[in-house]
Amino acid sequence: MNSAQIGPYDHVVASLEASDPRSADVAELVASWVKQTMPELEVEHVGSTAVPQLAGKGIVDLMVLYPEGMLAQAREALDALGFQRQTFGVPFPEERPMRVGTVLLEGKVYRVHAHVLVATSWEVDCLRAFRDRLRADPGLAAAYVERKRELIAAGIVESPDYAEHKGGFILAAIDDWSGRG
Repeated sequence: MNSAQIGPYDHVVASLEASDPRSADVAELVASWVKQTMPELEVEHVGSTAVPQLAGKGIVDLMVLYPEGMLAQAREALDALGFQRQTFGVPFPEERPMRVGTVLLEGKVYRVHAHVLVATSWEVDCLRAFRDRLRADPGLAAAYVERKRELIAAGIVESPDYAEHKGGFILAAIDDWSGRG
C-alpha cells in the first residue's frame, strides 16, 4: 500500500461550505484503502459530508471501527496509509485517536478526519444516530446549518471551541430521536 495515497493535512478554521457530492466518493475511496490495508477494520462515513445537500466544513469525517483489542493495529494501518496525528486544537488521546489527512480527487483536495473507535463504543451509536437523524429530518438539518452559521458569525471557528459549541445541539438531537430527552 502506497503511503502517498493520503496527503499532508493543513488545519484551517471552520467555515461553511456548500455540500459536495464527491465527498461520498472520497469516503468510499478511503474505506477501500483501509480495508485493503487491514480487512478487520470497518469504515463508515459520518458528519455533515455524509448527509446529502448539507452545508458544513467540507471535512470528510470517517469512523474507523476496530475489533476489541486491535487499537494499535488500527492506528498502524492508518499511519501506513499516510494519515497523520492530529496536531491542532486539543488532540484526541491515543486511546481514542483521530488521524487526519487529505485526498486528491478530480483536482480537488479533500480534508479527511478518521476517528478511530472500538466497534462497540457508545460513540459509534451516537455518530450514526446523529447522521441518520439529519438525513431523515430536513428541518433538523436546516437548524444544524443555522447553528453552524451562528457560531462562525460569532467568531467561534477554532477547534475545539467550534465542536464544543455544536455539541449541545448534537446531543439534544440524539436524545430527542432516541426518546431519552
